[in-house]
Amino acid sequence: MILQSLAGLPAFLVYFCTALIAVVVYLFVYTRVTPHDEFQLIRDNHPAAAIALGLSLLGFVLPVVSAIAHSSNVIDCLIWSMIALIVQIIVFYIVKVPVPNLSARIADGELAPAIWLGLSSLAAGALNAACMIY
Repeated sequence: MILQSLAGLPAFLVYFCTALIAVVVYLFVYTRVTPHDEFQLIRDNHPAAAIALGLSLLGFVLPVVSAIAHSSNVIDCLIWSMIALIVQIIVFYIVKVPVPNLSARIADGELAPAIWLGLSSLAAGALNAACMIY
């Protein structure tokens, strides 16, 4: 009985580790693309940076979850995870259009631009996840 329950453990570990790697890659790339230093701002107790980055991470993870659920293999999952990363970067640039000084305002600790960026990222991630049904 227990062995049957654990039969899926290797697949779980592969997909979980793949997702963790995708998250690390996302955080690395996304924080290099944005002009402000999210992790330093978070270390300096700037809630705006934490809100923007945390919600963008959720916006990335939602499509990764969908990719795991709908992928035929790990490579397929990684491809769709990279597409999710690209979507989040595009969203960052689109969101900057109505708020051109977005990064500076987040770095200054303003919450409204951070919430705008974060929720836009989350919305795009939800749409992205929904579109990954194939």
